[in-house]
Order: sequence, then structure tokens, then C-alpha cells
Amino acid sequence: MRTRMPIRFGAVVVTLALSVAGGLLFSLVRLPIPWMLGPMFAMLVANNMVENRFAWPMPFRNAAMIMIGYTIGLSMTAAALRAMALQLPYMLLMAVLLLAYCAGIAYVVSRFSGTGYKTALMGSIPGGLSQIILLAEETDGIDLTSVTFTQVTRLIMIVVCMPLIVFSPILGQVKDAAASAAGSAASASWGGLFPNILVFGAVSIVCAFVGNRVKLPTAYLLGPTIGTCLLQLTGLHGPSLPVSLTQLAQLMIGTYVGLMLRPRNMPNKVKTLSLAIGSSLLLIAGALGLALLLSFLQPVSEATGLLSLAPGGMDQMSIIAHEIHANLSIVAGYQLFRALFILFFVPPLLRMVLHIQPGGAKRRGAA
Repeated sequence: MRTRMPIRFGAVVVTLALSVAGGLLFSLVRLPIPWMLGPMFAMLVANNMVENRFAWPMPFRNAAMIMIGYTIGLSMTAAALRAMALQLPYMLLMAVLLLAYCAGIAYVVSRFSGTGYKTALMGSIPGGLSQIILLAEETDGIDLTSVTFTQVTRLIMIVVCMPLIVFSPILGQVKDAAASAAGSAASASWGGLFPNILVFGAVSIVCAFVGNRVKLPTAYLLGPTIGTCLLQLTGLHGPSLPVSLTQLAQLMIGTYVGLMLRPRNMPNKVKTLSLAIGSSLLLIAGALGLALLLSFLQPVSEATGLLSLAPGGMDQMSIIAHEIHANLSIVAGYQLFRALFILFFVPPLLRMVLHIQPGGAKRRGAA
């Protein structure tokens, strides 16, 4: 134990140093969300050049999730919750349309690549990474390596492409006026945190661990969100986090995501990577189309609609929404609804559908 601890500590220090360097570089060249994308790219490159030299403890990632969950909870005011309730039919509609679109992408990928439909479908479903991998493990005829790589590639591309799209002229004005005004009014400082942050911090941490104990999906995000929301509904004011803390949360998430992708360990790298990138681009295009539809049906900006429907993680999309002053409660509400919909309804549906797939697809998927 004693001989291994300094090595592990050194790996964490090196990882942190490279992540900070990546964040500083992306800040200097003025790329969007630099403290998430910079560390992510730094670790993606470094970890695939030199293996087994980097480490990022899970508590760091969990701490970042708690901070993001707290920020989401601050946006869950009584008015925001009423607005979300009115959005429920549209949440269901958009979730069903996105999943149907993913099924279509899987069919195209399976036809043109020779990949089994089961494998292609599992790689296309925009659910939580661990959730989809567990479901893939329980399904016969699945190429688990291909599914994992495709899902991680999708996550990386969503995190990379969403800031570029929402900051580009494609969506025009990206800031919701009300959310922007609220963001400007809340000039967070370290002094303004106390004393209320002691209560909110304790509740967020407790809710995170309780949520994890009761198997709440993305517990370290949803637990603090729920706890903060309930505290605010009692009339207690929750202070906004200083910019340095939100940047730290971005760094911890970006580093974690960057370490997840290891293309050098993949068999058939070119083919697998090409399929993963192609299907991810199709997913992004579909999400953009649905976002335009949602903005037509409801009074939300195109940027808010895109971040609400983007098939990425709720934590990453919430970070971007916070940065551009999009409607964070709507983004979190849509992302949460889709996550719960996929968690409870998609697995039994997939098991039923995949059970009747032809044997040929099964054999190809296992190859």
C-alpha cells in the first residue's frame, strides 16, 4: 500500500497539471467552455500517447456533479417548476421522436457497415453511458466494445460540438432575455456565499449520498438538484457560485470525460471511429432539427431547445446552458425527463424489440 500511494498521487498531480494547461490554452485562444473542453482534449491526447500514467479519482468527478446539481437546483424556482409542468407533453413528444430517429440511424449504420442492428442500436440510444452498457451486457449478440466506444465518442462529440453550434451564427441570438438578466444580476462572489452556502452545501452533499444509496440515476447530480430546489421552495435564498468554482467543476468533468476515450486500444480503429463519428453527427443534426421544431412550438430560444434535446449528459449540457445564460431549468427538465424515460421505459422495449431481430443480425453483432 505504501509503495503505491506516491505513484497514484503523482499521477493525479500530473493529470491536474495537464488539465489546467489545457484549460489555460483554450482560454487564451478564446474557445467556448475552455475549462471543460481544454482539460478534455488535453487528457484525450495525453492518455492515448502515454498509457497508465494518469489518474482522476471518482470523488473529484462526484464533487463537480454536486456543484452542477446545486446550480441546476437554484434555477428550479416555483415559477420554473410550473413552466416545466406545462412542458411535459412536449418532453414526451421530443423524447419519442429522438428515440425513433436513433432507431433509424441504427438501421442505416447496420445496413452500410455490416454491423449487427442490435449493436448499432445500442450505440445510438442517447442514454446514460453506464446504463446502456449494462443493458448491452444483458443482451445476446452485442459487440460490447463497439457499443462502448460509440457511446463514448457520441458523448465527446456532443460536448465538443454543442458549444460550437450554440456560439455560432447558426442559432442567431443564443441568450434567453430573462435568463440572461437573471445571470447578470447574480454577480457571485466568495463573500456572498456565507452563511447560506453552509446549509445548501450540507443538504446537497447529504442528498447526493442518499440518492446514490437509493440508486437514483446520476445521483450526485439529481440529489443536490432536488435538495436545493426543496430548500429554495421554503424561502431560503441559495447564493450563486463564484466563477472560479464553476470553472473548477468544468475542469473536473472535462478531465474525467477525456480519460474515458482510448482509441488506441480499439480493434478496427478506422472503421469503428468512422461509424461512431458518422452516427454522432447524424444525432447532432437530428437534435438540431428537433430543437428548431421545439422553438416553433414553444416560447424557448433555439439554443435552449438544442441543449434540452442534445443527446449528451445532463451535467455537460447544464454547464453550457449556464455559460450562455440559456433557460437552465428547461434544459435540465428536458434532459432529466429523457433520462428517466430511457431508464424506465426503453430497456423493456428494447428487450422486446431486440428479441425478435433476425438471427443474422445477432451473429454479425457478435463478431
